[in-house]
Parts: sequence; structure tokens; C-alpha cells
Amino acid sequence: MQYQHVKEGRFLSRPNRFVARVLLDGAEEVVHVKNTGRCRELLLPGARVYLALGDNPQRKTRYDLIAVEKGPLLVNMDSQATNRVFGEWAGAGHFRAGLTLLRPETVWGNSRFDFYWEDASGCRGFVEVKGVTLEEKGHARFPDAPTLRGVKHLEELARCRAEGCEAAVCFVLQMGGMKDFAPNDVTHPAFGDALRRAAAGGVNVLAMECAVTPDSLIITHPVPVRL
Repeated sequence: MQYQHVKEGRFLSRPNRFVARVLLDGAEEVVHVKNTGRCRELLLPGARVYLALGDNPQRKTRYDLIAVEKGPLLVNMDSQATNRVFGEWAGAGHFRAGLTLLRPETVWGNSRFDFYWEDASGCRGFVEVKGVTLEEKGHARFPDAPTLRGVKHLEELARCRAEGCEAAVCFVLQMGGMKDFAPNDVTHPAFGDALRRAAAGGVNVLAMECAVTPDSLIITHPVPVRL
């Protein structure tokens, strides 16, 4: 996916999870943060950030904060981007050959999954997509904060699989150069336990790395999953 009209700034502060103060063109600008997660290890005073000009002139904030530099690493932190890049990647035939349908936002049971798919052989299944911005010494981790909703999604995917549907969770790594991916058992052990149970029950666990630039995000290749 491609962003338009991207500018560079310096992060100053984050008054709440929705907005940040950024130094842009020599003046302070309040911008929308496209990630409601903690991102404490990313949004540090003085960090170089990248902003995309919004397309709604009625908004209070003109720019969206979409990426940040963490040392030599460029991290895309747009939580809305991961479904879009997965859709582009899967639609190009990289997720499963012979797809005849790829439908976003589909309800099953008590959950709404990110994608439902069907293929020419008659198989069908669901995919839940999770964006990953947490990196520790070259290792990608999820989540960066406890997520009961994420545990619920994994449990529902396991039920889908038990009832005969294919099921997968795809962790989209919003950064490059990662050695592997693993659940963040330190922050939320229940999520790691749920992920391991889901995998044991036949849910496919994918971790896909992205090529990241200030104005683009593209899925490139898988990295090893360590459960």
C-alpha cells in the first residue's frame, strides 16, 4: 500500500492515545495517531516520525502519524494498514492458490474476523490479522499490551477449525529484518497460551514481514514462528 503526501517530523509528546504533538516544519502540530496501542518503546521524545496528510478537510487534525524510526529500524505503526496489505497480498494469490472469494469483516459465532475466503476446490476459511510493532533485539513480539479480544479471536478460530473450516491468524510484522516471531508471554501469557492451543488444534499461524518505507508498506516474506 502507498501513502500520499508524507512529511517528516519529530515526536514531542502524546497527550492521549489518539493524538500526538509533533514538531513539523519548525512549528508544533497536533496529529492523529493511527495506533491506539501503548507504543511506549516507539514514541520517544525526539524520535523521527512520518506523517501522511489526511483526506478529510473537516478533521481537526491535518496529519496522521504512520511511521517512526527506532534507531536504524523504521516501524510502520498504522493499525489500519495491516488488513489492507494482507488483502493486497492474499488477493495477488500469495496466501492461497485458486481463491474465488476474499471477503473482509465477516461474522462467525460471536466474533467478526478480518477475512473470509473460498477457493476453487470448495474449501473455505477465516483469517484474523494482527499488526506487530513490538521488536526486541531483532525478534518480533505480540502483543505489546494485554488483549482479551485477541484471546477471544484465537479461541473462535479454534472453534472454526474444529467445525471443519480452515482457520489462520496472520501476524503482519510492520518492520523488516526480523529473526523470528513469538508471542509476548511476559506481557500477556494468556495470549501465548491461547495461540499455542489454537496451533495445536489446527489453526495456521503465519508471521509475514513487510518492507517499510516512509510512504509504503508491502508484505514480502514469512519469518519463523516460535511457539
